[in-house]
Amino acid sequence: MSKLSKFKIELSKAGADAAILSSVVNQRYMTGFDYTDGYVLVTKNKSYVLADFRYIEAARAKVNQAEYEVVMPDTSMMICLASLLDENECKRVLFEDVTLSVSDLERMKKMLVGKTLEAGASKIADGLRLYKDEEEIEKIKKAQAITDAGFLHMLDVLTPNMTEIEAALELEFFMRKMGSEGVAFETIAVSGSASSLPHGVPRNVKLERGFFTMDFGAKFDGYCSDMTRTVVIGKADAEMKRLYNTVLEAQTAALDFIKEGVSCKEADTVARNIIDNAGYKGYFGHSLGHGVGMYIHESPRFSQAVAPDYKLQRGHIVTVEPGIYIEGLYGCRIEDMIGIMPDGSMYNFTHSRKDLIELF
Repeated sequence: MSKLSKFKIELSKAGADAAILSSVVNQRYMTGFDYTDGYVLVTKNKSYVLADFRYIEAARAKVNQAEYEVVMPDTSMMICLASLLDENECKRVLFEDVTLSVSDLERMKKMLVGKTLEAGASKIADGLRLYKDEEEIEKIKKAQAITDAGFLHMLDVLTPNMTEIEAALELEFFMRKMGSEGVAFETIAVSGSASSLPHGVPRNVKLERGFFTMDFGAKFDGYCSDMTRTVVIGKADAEMKRLYNTVLEAQTAALDFIKEGVSCKEADTVARNIIDNAGYKGYFGHSLGHGVGMYIHESPRFSQAVAPDYKLQRGHIVTVEPGIYIEGLYGCRIEDMIGIMPDGSMYNFTHSRKDLIELF
């Protein structure tokens, strides 16, 4: 069943006549077409991609016109939307409440006279995106293959004279050459005392001795990858080795525990208990993992904040990324990306080595 067919089923369940998709991600998810200025309109009958002159040729070439009529408005986008809603006798219309700005919503209300605008389009789209199909899984595999290659490349090219910014740029440039359409998120490359910052920003300083954490991801045909590896610049002392091995043990235990049907909260607990019991309680301050897809952070989550009965299901793709961060000293994180496949098996997308690597 196509994404559009699934969306229409949920639209009907919501008792709505139409939905307006305005976010770039959900427009691309539904149509396969990547553009930044227009709307996708789904009604119970016909569905439309609205694009202006800059995108119309590409839209006609990319969009499945058996499912969507591609329209270039000869007036404003809103006037065109109003006309199409009238043409399809739509009264109750859902909008993307998660991403639509207040000013854009007010403009919609002003222009779409006689329509009842309600939140709900985000819930439908986000709910569909939660479960990746085989085509989406293959795209994420390709994104992660580029990411794995990036880590191997960095092990070859890192030098003591490289700055954190240079390391991040080298990684991003390599992934682009390998086919990434861009980074999945802002690359993290932080060394020494800055490695204690889980989302530290690369600095214009030479790599400091100690832990060097690289958290990065490629993007392939709209789908993200996400991995973290921590290496050592110089030699690790006994405490650094103990910390690193504790993080690795926590991740390995979580990966061994994870399978279809497990509680997402319990998966977090498995890793967290190992870190706490090793004497690092309070130093693992984020959740074990988050969903990945067209957004770098999606549902589901491995977290203490989720309901105990929220369980991992087929089509879910989630990171597994325990870490220990000691303020002002250093930190370490190891992250893989796993998924529950259509046959119910657990698959690890990430193939980069995880032994403690000492450089220079």
